[in-house]
Amino acid sequence: MPDSGPETPPKPRPSPPKAPPAKAAPQTAPAKAVAPKAATPKTAPPKAAPPKAAPGPTAEVATAAGEVRNESKPASQPNPSPKPRVEPTPWRDRKRVLVLQGGGALGSYQGGVCEGLTREGMAPSWVAGISIGAINAALIAGNPPELRLERMRQFWEQASSGGFFSPLASGATFGRSMVNQMSAAYIATFGAPGFFAPRFPGPMLSPPGTAEALSFYDTSPLHETLEQLVDFDLINRGDVRITVGAVDIETGNSVLFDSAEMEIGPEHIMASGALPPGFPPVWIDGRAYWDGGLVSNTPLQCVLDAETREDLLIFQVDLFNARGPMPRNLLDAEEREKDIRFSSRTRMNTDAYLRMHRIKRAMRRLIDALPPGVGEDRDLKLLTEAAQENAVAVVQLIYRKRPYEGGSKDYEFSRQTMVEHWASGLADVEHCFNHADALFAAANGAGVKTIDPGLHDQPSRRPAE
Repeated sequence: MPDSGPETPPKPRPSPPKAPPAKAAPQTAPAKAVAPKAATPKTAPPKAAPPKAAPGPTAEVATAAGEVRNESKPASQPNPSPKPRVEPTPWRDRKRVLVLQGGGALGSYQGGVCEGLTREGMAPSWVAGISIGAINAALIAGNPPELRLERMRQFWEQASSGGFFSPLASGATFGRSMVNQMSAAYIATFGAPGFFAPRFPGPMLSPPGTAEALSFYDTSPLHETLEQLVDFDLINRGDVRITVGAVDIETGNSVLFDSAEMEIGPEHIMASGALPPGFPPVWIDGRAYWDGGLVSNTPLQCVLDAETREDLLIFQVDLFNARGPMPRNLLDAEEREKDIRFSSRTRMNTDAYLRMHRIKRAMRRLIDALPPGVGEDRDLKLLTEAAQENAVAVVQLIYRKRPYEGGSKDYEFSRQTMVEHWASGLADVEHCFNHADALFAAANGAGVKTIDPGLHDQPSRRPAE
């Protein structure tokens, strides 16, 4: 019976009752059998279509013959429906990530944030940092929980232990701007203990191409400090993941050093903080690197790109505020320019991710509206996977400067200022969790949510200025 199929179709064409033998035709002569039937309306009974889709060879014919692919594909194998949505993980139970921005002396604010998160039981399992944020990240990931705050305090107390001491009482504001400028000038002249020291002679008198010719300061003290305060064996065991960013000097591209992919050492942390022309480049495996903040001062994007499945609670600690008043003089203009330059990338990354979230939501609505069996299987599967998204809550903890701080605030390492920055970080976290029910009300939903629990509108909650 199957052998007679290909020989009989030309004869019974005029007679509708003889049409059923055409069911076997696609199995042996697909192109010839389909074309005549399309030209004869009488021989296309509705009952013939479902049986054609059942055998495996019919699907192969549909794939090989482009002109009939769209006719037989929907009937041959229904497309898989999108995966059902999974309820987002409650915000307290999500994977916690701490993202630390660069900002020099302002980094002690991040120490206060770390203390506040520790008190709330919100210690991170992943820390990402740039520049001073990379140093703080190493102090967190490179120490067990019970030693983290102690090691961070050691670093910041050492860096702020220079010979300059403020004549003003704690909390004083009158004359503070002048005192801070004097402190910054002292640091620029003599360096910060355990961090960097000035070069003698300077770069102008050093051989070209050397580290001495490329920088004003020697950062070997930082290398010694990191070896004393950070357990790099602990980092490379992977208890807490760490990611730091730098810039390849020759290509100009951002480079990430991630403990999930490589062994991390002091040189990777120093490369992330090698801000020119103050600090020299750091060489790793034959490549020279500068501070990652030259390209992006906040490593938020690398976290969002690397983790697309697990729900996240991200604490993004920014040291430069994108918002600020109109400058009134050149010193104000210098400070405002620096705030905009180092904060704009953070804003751009967050806005880009929000746009991507809206696109994914639109894709899911379109996929859900498709009737069963519509579309090409592989394409629909790809789009369905792309439309899957994890729930992300980004808590933006932003340092908001005091009125007396100016353009030198990122290299003013006085003890008084360091203590105030640390206290501000702790106060911001306490405020955040004191109002957690209101602030995190929308954080349990799907997609990305941004939360700014800043204290700029509640000055009474800030330490005295």
